[in-house]
Amino acid sequence: MRSRASTGAQGTPPRQLPMLGKEPSGFPPEIAAILSSTTDDNLREVELLLAIPEHKVYFPPMQGHASQNDVFALAKAINGDLLSIAVEAKVSESFGLTVDEWIADPTQGKTERLNFLEDKLHIVGKPLGNIRYQLLHRLCSALLEAERFNAKYAILVIHSFSQSDKWFGDFGAFLSLYGQKAVVGQLVALDLSIATKVFAGWAKGSAKSTWRPKTRWSGRNQSAVHVRCSCVAPLSSMPLIGHEMFR
Repeated sequence: MRSRASTGAQGTPPRQLPMLGKEPSGFPPEIAAILSSTTDDNLREVELLLAIPEHKVYFPPMQGHASQNDVFALAKAINGDLLSIAVEAKVSESFGLTVDEWIADPTQGKTERLNFLEDKLHIVGKPLGNIRYQLLHRLCSALLEAERFNAKYAILVIHSFSQSDKWFGDFGAFLSLYGQKAVVGQLVALDLSIATKVFAGWAKGSAKSTWRPKTRWSGRNQSAVHVRCSCVAPLSSMPLIGHEMFR
């Protein structure tokens, strides 16, 4: 069945959609490169199926703030497995509060959420005080959407346009919770002892990236928007599209 986001009578989309990349996969080149940087042969070729800007993922307490991802992408590996990808775009802004700063004014809701994140990310008892809270719920977003779409992979990508890799140290501290070291341009496997394969990586974008308004709809999958572009720009600048229709 055709999505409610299908083309209009003249074959034009109901509103202009953002661009993602000029690679055959549909991803920006640095995202395509980081996805193929692992030793997992299934990720050597990944096809973008769906990209949703400003995608909200809800978790306990449900009345609390959602985790709003700059982009959520659903993709397909070479063997047909699905990938749930949460993308956080950065230029010079930080990842926000540390866990200690966020929980300094404790509430029942914050305690419930932190307990949920610790359980879901398998980091109970680990030193979280100096870890950036945003990184916890972004990875959790990828995991929850992997469950919802029955995806085999859950992946967090930091798409950084800082040429000095600002705040990379915070990302490295986050990966250290899993005994891993962060490397620019490298997707790192995180062992959560679950069936889902979990990865995180730091992709470096070009400082000269600009937008050009070229989009198209994929004819191969009429139930999803397949977004492409001729160049790369910070994904956080993407306009909002009607993502709630996919929930």
